[in-house]
Amino acid sequence: MKSEGLFNESKKYFPGGVNSPVRAFKPYPFFVEKAKGQYIWDVDGQKYIDYCLAYGPMVMGHANEEIIDNVYTQLEKGTGYGAPTENELKLAKKIVEYVPCADMVRFVNSGTEATMSAIRLARGITGKNKIIKFEGSYHGAHDYVLVKSGSGAACLPDSEGVPKDTTKNTLSCPYNDVDALTKLIGSEEDIAAIIVEPVMGNIGCILPQDGYLKFLREISYENDIILIFDEVITGFRLAQGGAQEYFDVTPDLVTLGKIVGGGFPMGVLAGKKEFMKQIAPQGNVYQAGTFNGNPISVIAGLTTLNLLKYSFYNTLNGKGQYMRAGLEQIVEDLKLDIQVVGLASMFQLYFTENEVKNYIDAKKSDVDKFDMYFHNLLTNGVFMPPSQFESCFISQAHTYDDLDRTLDVIENILNEIF
Repeated sequence: MKSEGLFNESKKYFPGGVNSPVRAFKPYPFFVEKAKGQYIWDVDGQKYIDYCLAYGPMVMGHANEEIIDNVYTQLEKGTGYGAPTENELKLAKKIVEYVPCADMVRFVNSGTEATMSAIRLARGITGKNKIIKFEGSYHGAHDYVLVKSGSGAACLPDSEGVPKDTTKNTLSCPYNDVDALTKLIGSEEDIAAIIVEPVMGNIGCILPQDGYLKFLREISYENDIILIFDEVITGFRLAQGGAQEYFDVTPDLVTLGKIVGGGFPMGVLAGKKEFMKQIAPQGNVYQAGTFNGNPISVIAGLTTLNLLKYSFYNTLNGKGQYMRAGLEQIVEDLKLDIQVVGLASMFQLYFTENEVKNYIDAKKSDVDKFDMYFHNLLTNGVFMPPSQFESCFISQAHTYDDLDRTLDVIENILNEIF
């Protein structure tokens, strides 16, 4: 197999043979030849229905013609200037129009950069040092948020090379636990921010319980804490205004990525004007980047957002409901003790009999069974993220025939596994 040979050669040049850990799976990952619409092809000629979608950005499907055409036009004009462009302003206006908390924006180059900048801004606004994150949440690969699951200040770095002194100001709390967060805030001073994935998409797909996000809004107000929604996954995925529109809760700051770049590297920090105006050069919180507002990413993102009308979400989220209903019917028919989760155009199966409300619940899943499930999906032409602890996504390009074929494949696989 050509993919196997490429992987063996890649191990000589890339740590673990890949450029991001999530891409690695045994015995070797397939190497991509091309992608179009809802499909992706590997170098060995195998075609897959793609529910990974580059981990979420491809809401329109791969190689959308309108996005490609506009990018080609921009390429002929140049790929980077180190100076402002009108399209940056157009994209910023679109984000402000759609996202409830967004009065002003700062374009960056990744979700990691956006969350790093949001935390720095929150500290600059408040003059305080500590942040609260939730167990199992992922906010990028910078030091302050690479923290093991654990309680309060007992957290330790989750990666070698991260000083303990760096993470001493990062407090961890179980998600969906009102009492635990109330107790943590009551026992700690100097808390600058709470950063949260409104839907935890990096531990599978864990939804907020009824009223939980409103509780976060209230307790942060009461304690002069900046509330940051990390919507790198949910931004423009759940609704035009993301999770804050979907759940009707408005944070102080939001970080965006993935869909906002239209398939190109892009991140956004946005929020209320009183906070955002403290970013340099207007304020004293420093943030900069050579490729901030890169014209290629900007035109791809602007084209994408122009396509995301309310009718678009009605259609897309209907496909998500159809997929989850089909999965629930399979689970019921086969009498399986596993969990179907998701919302809008996101879905996942947890291989556990327990309801999944937080990181500890998710970690009870049978990862060996999930691994069997994943590899059997690949064999049958369906590509989903290779980890139990990721979300699956549906795009505009997926058809109901794709969903039905996928459900048939899943039913057969689950019947064999169990």
